[in-house]
Amino acid sequence: MDVTAAKYIGAGLATMGVIGAGIGLGVLFGNFLSGALRNPSAAPSQQPMLFLGMALTEAMGIFALVLAFIILFVKVG
Repeated sequence: MDVTAAKYIGAGLATMGVIGAGIGLGVLFGNFLSGALRNPSAAPSQQPMLFLGMALTEAMGIFALVLAFIILFVKVG
């Protein structure tokens, strides 16, 4: 297999983490909204944890994207 083709395949597989981050954010905000509608008085106390979870989930997606760029643009050998 050509090295260039392997790099493209590897970068494509590395971006699968971005899909996981999108799904994770949807689940996170969907569950928060469901809980906030059931108990609105508890929602403000849970917002810091929501934002922490959002930041960690986004960070994992960004790490996957950076890894894909590293695979694509870093010369080996």
